[in-house]
Amino acid sequence: MDEKTVIQILASEYNLPISKVEEIVYYQFKYTAEIIREGKFESVRLPYLGKFHVRKGRLYHLNEKSDRSIGE
Repeated sequence: MDEKTVIQILASEYNLPISKVEEIVYYQFKYTAEIIREGKFESVRLPYLGKFHVRKGRLYHLNEKSDRSIGE
């Protein structure tokens, strides 16, 4: 079952407009993207999906890359 079908089923089951159900379903991913864009690299925990964070090695790599681009 694809996501559009699930959204339509939820909309009809709860008597909500499809746009509102889409907003509810996609909100958690918009929130996660916002936190990542802030650049603080805080952990984000999404219930039933898990905890998302940046590995220390990856954070070091990103900092090194940005330091090199500033020096050029």
